[in-house]
Amino acid sequence: MARKMKFKAELQQVMEIIVHSLYSHKEIFLRELISNASDAIDNLRYQSLTRPELAGKEETWEIRLIPDQKARTLTVRDNGIGMTREEIIENLGTLAKSGTREFIKQIQAADKKDFPELIGQFGVGFYSAFMVAENVTVISRAAGEESSAVRWSSSGQGEYTVEEADKKERGTEVILTLREEEKEFLDEWRIKEVVKKFSDFLEHPVILVTKDGEDEEKTKEETLNHRKAIWLRPQSEVSEQEYAEFYKHISRDIADPAKIIHFVAEGRLEFRAILFIPAKKPFDMLWHPVASGLQLYVRRVFITAEFEKLMPAYLRFVKGVVDSTDLPLNVSREMLQENELIEKIRKSLVNKVLNTLEQMKKEEPDKYLDFYREFGSILKEGVNTDWANREKLTELLLFQSTRTPAGKYTALEEYLKRMPEGQEEIYYLVGESRAELEGAPYLESLAARGREVLFFTDPLDEWLAGSLGQYKDKKFKPVDRGELAGESEDSEALKDKEKQFRDFLEFLNGKIEEVKQVRLSTRLKESAACLVAEEDAPSAHMERLMKRLGHEGDFPETGRILELNPEHPAVAALRELHAKNPADERIEKYGRLLYEQAVIAEGSKLKDAAGFTGRINELIRKNLVLGE
Repeated sequence: MARKMKFKAELQQVMEIIVHSLYSHKEIFLRELISNASDAIDNLRYQSLTRPELAGKEETWEIRLIPDQKARTLTVRDNGIGMTREEIIENLGTLAKSGTREFIKQIQAADKKDFPELIGQFGVGFYSAFMVAENVTVISRAAGEESSAVRWSSSGQGEYTVEEADKKERGTEVILTLREEEKEFLDEWRIKEVVKKFSDFLEHPVILVTKDGEDEEKTKEETLNHRKAIWLRPQSEVSEQEYAEFYKHISRDIADPAKIIHFVAEGRLEFRAILFIPAKKPFDMLWHPVASGLQLYVRRVFITAEFEKLMPAYLRFVKGVVDSTDLPLNVSREMLQENELIEKIRKSLVNKVLNTLEQMKKEEPDKYLDFYREFGSILKEGVNTDWANREKLTELLLFQSTRTPAGKYTALEEYLKRMPEGQEEIYYLVGESRAELEGAPYLESLAARGREVLFFTDPLDEWLAGSLGQYKDKKFKPVDRGELAGESEDSEALKDKEKQFRDFLEFLNGKIEEVKQVRLSTRLKESAACLVAEEDAPSAHMERLMKRLGHEGDFPETGRILELNPEHPAVAALRELHAKNPADERIEKYGRLLYEQAVIAEGSKLKDAAGFTGRINELIRKNLVLGE
């Protein structure tokens, strides 16, 4: 006979919160019910070790999902431990009073270390069913019990009924009568999607049972979960092919990974992880550039793939899984609670990845270079954000330079080894590409002195140099800013030239208002002119970048310095013209041409392109047509 009962007072008070506020996504109800079913099976498996009569001869453990479109029901059935009448009242009528939690307490009290890994310790997962169901029925038969089965039923409105039921096999089935607006969870594709997302690596098969055609009695079965949690197996027992297949399964990449990191942390902190470093930049990084690549599992049940505290953003290209029995979940099991263990796991994961990259750089330089071309710009972010690993990350940096062939790179340590005696700075030049920088006039005097210059062609590189400041006591020096420390004879020769050019320089300083100063330079050997910024001013490349990002108003241009090569014939001829006739109008026009060619050489655009074209055409006309 059916007996109507009320939920315990505390459950009535919080049922509204459980149904409407506790979980962020309704689909989680299926994860919870499948996890409960898995727990029930593990519970029975464990108890049958000492009481084999509980399980009988059955060795096939499974969880079945049975959707019924006509009846609008979804059934989750297991062949686990089951519940008695008393247990079903106690477990389903009281908040946080789940059988799993009580079972774990019993195991711990018995000091048995090999109890199965069970989740659902908060006892609220079952009630998530009411997010999608207008009524929930539970039919259960306890293992080893001679008494009849029991039926529990409720609409979640504060009352439930309990009565005898007809069920011959042990185990539990949860029958959800879905609300009309939640019928999507009866669709095969939707069920498969949720199972794959949350329960893909459960040990027990999750089987979808559907009707095969119009015949009501004919059904078809399909196992939905992958089940192979290879991170639980010793590394020596996992083949390269299995690793590759698993990587492709979780990443949806078609290529094999470049590196595999499989390890187990034991001791006070226990967790298992398989991390993969991709060979190519995954497609999802194009659309979701800050998405995490890690999947967090707690005892083989998926929790989240969006927990940034387990891996810093600059390692977001790393794919893999982390599975822990120690991580504390909040009551909804959707997120982690703040805990010192989280930081310890993060630190361990980061160290493993950085150490692997360091080893790859030393032992497999070509492979590391391929990796760096794909992910180097992302890795650089860590120099500014991860102070604890700043030194390790700096050693992983690679750059092209005036000494490397096109497409080849050098590390900072190698640069230092090649530095000639007396060089105290690491020279670099920032620009869009190597091709652009190779022809820059800033390199001329340095090349003549045998100085190597690094090419910074990544958008982050300029911030990187400013953040690093120095490497092993050698300061970074941009060759297009400030004054270069020239050799003594160059400096002495320049002083003599400055006396000869004084009047000419004063004239140009008054005519070219776009620059703060016109001066002579030892920086140039072949070019006539170049533009440089002051020591602490942003470079021309930075100004151009800010404009493209829409920050032109917030990042005003800074007046730069026009440096002239006193040995260049054009500059010398113009000075002589000024010495003969300071009023000659050609001096200002040709002086402006020197400025404009310097603007072009630094990679910037001319503000008065039409005027520049006119001056060039006039110069051609006078030289070729008039012969002046």
